[in-house]
Amino acid sequence: MAFNEEQFKDIISEFTVSTERLQEIAAAFRQDMQLGLRDVTLSSMRMLKSYVGLPSGKETGEYLALDFGGTNIRVFKIRLDGNGEFEVVKKIARPLIVPGEYNYISKESTAEQMFDFIAEMIDELIEGNNTDKFYLGHTFSFPSRQDDIYNAQLIVWTKEFATQGVEGEVANDLLAAALKRRGFGNVVPVAVLNDTVAVLLSAAYKNPDTFIGSIYATGHNTCYLEPSIQDEKSFGKGGMILNLECGNFMKLAPNRFDKEYDDSSEKPGEQRFEKMVSGRYMGELFGMAIAELVGEQGKNYNLTSVDMSMIILDESDNFEKASAILEEKVGRKFEHDDIAKIREIAAAIVVRSARLVAASFVAIIWQRAGHDEIERQHIAVDGSVYEKMPLAKDNITSALAELLGEDADKVDTVLDNGGSGLGAAIAAAMAVE
Repeated sequence: MAFNEEQFKDIISEFTVSTERLQEIAAAFRQDMQLGLRDVTLSSMRMLKSYVGLPSGKETGEYLALDFGGTNIRVFKIRLDGNGEFEVVKKIARPLIVPGEYNYISKESTAEQMFDFIAEMIDELIEGNNTDKFYLGHTFSFPSRQDDIYNAQLIVWTKEFATQGVEGEVANDLLAAALKRRGFGNVVPVAVLNDTVAVLLSAAYKNPDTFIGSIYATGHNTCYLEPSIQDEKSFGKGGMILNLECGNFMKLAPNRFDKEYDDSSEKPGEQRFEKMVSGRYMGELFGMAIAELVGEQGKNYNLTSVDMSMIILDESDNFEKASAILEEKVGRKFEHDDIAKIREIAAAIVVRSARLVAASFVAIIWQRAGHDEIERQHIAVDGSVYEKMPLAKDNITSALAELLGEDADKVDTVLDNGGSGLGAAIAAAMAVE
């Protein structure tokens, strides 16, 4: 079949964001930040305090780190050598679910079972050493109420977790109790942080001129150093890192595909920004656009961002790989010209995502600069979309240039993967030094 040309152009238009519109989005994002700084109830973003500023880069010593952000738990022993240098001495990773053996995230499991499992991993990490003191930093990436660097009280489980007895509790208290049950009172949790904050700490330890940290993957979130906030309970320098929870930024205009998806989602009207930019939703929007072109509106092809990446990367004469993916997922063969158009749609969705993310970065850069000149800086980004999705990084760079003009030369983005572990260790060092 040959696609309707006007319909195709209309879909491309829906996912195209002009420079002028990008400037408006950046301005709206900054305004929402300013409202949140005045009174968080006025903003669509949570603007959560982390109780850490930036590391000095001189932090030294050996620390334990727990990365608890999903179903795969990782624990580390990390040696910080100062001057941005470090070594991962040991690492252990285990899943919280092994079908047929155990499932620690189900509603049949308890907090005690889950944290005893983590304590067992830490026991293996430190090789049964129950005499030397170890300080532990904890990256805990679930919605939490936090009022100092130690306390993170889980508000509600997300990511399909349903373990009993954790909601409403302080994660580090549950961990400390499990360690004591196992005879490891010498392992002391001292810091807890969001994964986005961990990425910023990790990057800033190595590159001091880093003030923004972002996760650009299945989900999306960003944090930044806010210089105006000083708190006696905060550790580190330069102010306080705020976790924006910007996936919930709402002051932007979704297109018709965004609206349709949001209406049918589990939580309509929430996480609008994330639904427009993150890897979790790109494949959904892509499938909706194809369904419209082939006259199957409402049909779900279960296309993913990985499928999109493979389709965009297929530059062969006959689009063999793209054709195979589309035939498997959509259930029909496409002509060469139609596959070319489908590739353009996939590219348009990725480009829009990158441009919107860049606009949010620019808003933060403007906010930090105020009336002063923009300073030279790095933006630390972790995540599969930034690292692996074709067109993503390049279009962040080009959008930064559009919005910042001559100042764009002062800003770059850097990949910081693995920051969840290192950042937790750095937070522990900051809390005890």
